[in-house]
Amino acid sequence: MKNTLTILAILFISVAFSQKKSFSEEALQDKLLDLDGSEIAFKDIIEQHKGQSVLIDIWASWCKDCIAGFPDLKKLQQDNPDLDYVFLSLDKEIDRWKAGIKKYDLKGDHYFIKSGWKGPLCSSIDLDWIPRYILLDASGTIKVYRAITTKDNQLLNQIQ
Repeated sequence: MKNTLTILAILFISVAFSQKKSFSEEALQDKLLDLDGSEIAFKDIIEQHKGQSVLIDIWASWCKDCIAGFPDLKKLQQDNPDLDYVFLSLDKEIDRWKAGIKKYDLKGDHYFIKSGWKGPLCSSIDLDWIPRYILLDASGTIKVYRAITTKDNQLLNQIQ
């Protein structure tokens, strides 16, 4: 019985911490809005950054943990200027999204997730908390799938 529980615990932990390496086709096809209000597929956002490592920050202007993490994010940006930064907002209103970008002086590329929390993109990445950071390498492969702080050891190790 003890061995069975140990095996189940190891299996659960390995599944819980497994990393996805790519986005689902549904996520890649999900339409977001850019700052001008134009639609863009998530795959096209990734394509625009091919050749560069990218940190994706999924956030919202109403999210207290997101706001609390901005000083650490800005420090990360200062220490890693060669990294591209893409912000994906889960705000419910476009005006609040744009006001949040300005208020918190967020530097990077900005997109609004039209489909929301339960849409294809967020569902495919098992989004259960924000902020959520996803690190892509220069080819667009996911290097870090789930980080909720920019101080995450796995995230920092992969950036270096």
